[in-house]
Amino acid sequence: YFNPKRYDLAKVGRYKLNKKLGVNAEITQGTLTEEDIVATIEYLVRLHAGEETMPGATGEVVVEADDIDHFGNRRLRTVGELIQNQVRLGMARMERVVRERMTTQDVEAITPQTLINIRPVVASIREFFGTSQLSQFMDQVNPLAGLTHKRRLNALGPGGLSRERAGMEVRDVHPSHYGRMCPIETPEGPNIGLIGSLASYARINAFGFVETPYRRVVDGRVTEQIDYLTADEEDRYVIAQAN
Repeated sequence: YFNPKRYDLAKVGRYKLNKKLGVNAEITQGTLTEEDIVATIEYLVRLHAGEETMPGATGEVVVEADDIDHFGNRRLRTVGELIQNQVRLGMARMERVVRERMTTQDVEAITPQTLINIRPVVASIREFFGTSQLSQFMDQVNPLAGLTHKRRLNALGPGGLSRERAGMEVRDVHPSHYGRMCPIETPEGPNIGLIGSLASYARINAFGFVETPYRRVVDGRVTEQIDYLTADEEDRYVIAQAN
């Protein structure tokens, strides 16, 4: 569990672990720590015992079963991240070719041109844009259609759901969608609820979670201060109507 060569939690995984268990590990800590495992066991024991809170290094932690449809437990993989994965795949293939050529060619005659072949990287990127489920021709009926298409959210594709297996709970409107995903704009038919659109004022943070803006209320007065909150941060506050 503590060997970084075997796996990597990445910054997103570490961020979620820190929030869920109330541990205070560095965001760059890519593996589990002893503190994580102890906190996980304590969390599960308290959850089974019906307790609602537990002490953590960063304050009191709420103990509850996760809701898989909650937006705090879902992150967006942006186009840049998907392309990055394809480039990484292509680079790994290219590395394998380079290693093979290094073992077969004469050391004196080796040059970068004979060793490095960029075709695996180019092929990997072309494969993504040509055959991926998430690669589509942009809707260019009018400027607004193109803008809407760029803001579309898709639960299908690699690592996502399939139309056949997705039930009503996944497709339904969830309270955590408020201010993040439009509850109305979704196609009819088998894709209903699986394809949505980002809300007007929503934004995506560095970890891929959708944030929505709220105006802070201090001493009963609505201030001009705007706070962007993720779905799980929002649960800690009382949200009121604007009027």
